[in-house]
Amino acid sequence: MSRFPSWRIAALVGAIVLTLTTPASGQLNGDDNAPSISGNVGILWQSYAEDSLIGAVVPPAKTGYNAFANVLYNQGNFSAGVRYESYLNAVLGFPGRFKGSGVGYRFGRYQDNERGIDVTIGNFYDQFGSGLVFRSYEERNLGIDNAMDGFRLILKPVEGVQAKFIYGKQRFDFDDGLINGPGVIRAVDVEGDLNAMISGWEERPLKVTVGASFVSKFQPGSSFNVDSLVLAMPQNVGSWSYRLNAIRKGWTGGLEYARKINDPSADNGFTYRNGEAFLATLGYSQKGLGVLLTAKMIDNMSYRSDRDLRLFDLPINYIPAVTQQHTYNLAGTLYPYATVITGETSASAEIFYTIPKGSKLGGKYGTKLSASFAAANSLDTTHYASDQVESVLYGYERNSWGPGDELFVRDFNFSASRKLNKKWKAKYTFYHFDFNTLTTPVTTDYKGIVNANIHVLETQWKVKPKQSLRTEFQGLWVGEDVDHPGDLQDKGHWATVLAEYTWSPHWFASILDQYNFGNNDPNQRIHYVYGSAGYINGPHRLSVGYGKRREGIFCIGGVCRAVPASNGFEITFTSSF
Repeated sequence: MSRFPSWRIAALVGAIVLTLTTPASGQLNGDDNAPSISGNVGILWQSYAEDSLIGAVVPPAKTGYNAFANVLYNQGNFSAGVRYESYLNAVLGFPGRFKGSGVGYRFGRYQDNERGIDVTIGNFYDQFGSGLVFRSYEERNLGIDNAMDGFRLILKPVEGVQAKFIYGKQRFDFDDGLINGPGVIRAVDVEGDLNAMISGWEERPLKVTVGASFVSKFQPGSSFNVDSLVLAMPQNVGSWSYRLNAIRKGWTGGLEYARKINDPSADNGFTYRNGEAFLATLGYSQKGLGVLLTAKMIDNMSYRSDRDLRLFDLPINYIPAVTQQHTYNLAGTLYPYATVITGETSASAEIFYTIPKGSKLGGKYGTKLSASFAAANSLDTTHYASDQVESVLYGYERNSWGPGDELFVRDFNFSASRKLNKKWKAKYTFYHFDFNTLTTPVTTDYKGIVNANIHVLETQWKVKPKQSLRTEFQGLWVGEDVDHPGDLQDKGHWATVLAEYTWSPHWFASILDQYNFGNNDPNQRIHYVYGSAGYINGPHRLSVGYGKRREGIFCIGGVCRAVPASNGFEITFTSSF
């Protein structure tokens, strides 16, 4: 792992501070180039108490503390920024190796839109297409940050054409400052707007953009022996993709295809299969109606700048999830699906419809309906016999682009929401999951398919002109465990009740009770009660909470992390300026 030298950090911070404290001619003359400063701050502090009933343990530090502050400077075509971070010690559930305080992100950027030049040095985030071959991003709630550290050049040589060139390493760790991973990433992306490039296409109703990307990683490698074979680790691994997006009136469509050369890694058992991915979307929307169809095939598309790592460490690319990102407590935390980057065939369909207001079914204010179905399966493959050399080198042969026999997840949901009168709103949602806990290990208690039905009723009551009460009543029922007649699958049935009261514009309070009322073990039928209250003043928000949190998996966009059980206080503060 490489670390950014402290003297360079000091030099960059010093240059920014010098710029901030030096009077600018634009500021004196009152023109549009006057400098501006903005930023934001976030603090999360947790205390921990031992609770053997839910498996909560107390870390040696007894508390966890994550904090960050971004400071951004802009003047004319130039911008720069730093992010100071602090983990003393990191909150449980985040990477435990994050420790200390220091600069975790810093950059300088020059943009000249008239000449089509954009240069960034230091850290930056970016994405090519849907991310199948490259995505650098931060998801702070998951503890993910694979920011690039290097150089990015964006050129717009002619109208409608944009080219990106990227060279650098990825953020991996934090120990009193930024630590990068060992691999070097070289990438180029070219995108063209055909309507701007081709004369006479400017006013056509069909809008088309095309793009192509190439990404290469370099990581020193060595040879190793497997079954009397001497195999060499590829040091340079290339990946490329092609994409097309089109819009015509209410229709949208997109296609993206990606390939990757052999890339032995911990994810794929160090086999030499090439990788392949395909993503297609088709959508239609008009007033009151929306439809979206998605299809995806992923074959061995794990791509990291360190071949020995797993989970969410140093990913170069990103595989979008086809399942919806559920927000209700039971649907979003008990059985969230994580995309299988080594092999998956999946598809989804979503529809949104608004019954017009004034109709018999729509009522006075109209009724909003939505339905979604998604399914993901294993690949359609045939494994090589164990005595074949191909078994060591490639593992399996893919027979088709279609689904295999193993179900990963099947997700159906339906919702209807309606404003009942000037004071009341209500929304009902139903979910059905067929969820394979062997594919996504969200539990250690059950291995196999969980069949779950969830019902949710959400209401909102405008008590007074500036006061409102929002409630959620949720219930989850699972099927019977066929291997143990009389027992329920996994942890059994659950219920959740949530009440949130808001006094606009400053105060709020809430209480949540998640109850495992159907657990097969009566001693584990536990209430996980958590209460919080807070104050909001413009861009500043302070929240204090206390209670129990169950052990589980937290996911955003198909990427997940494990969250340990906890019992204690939590204080959060966010602010922007």
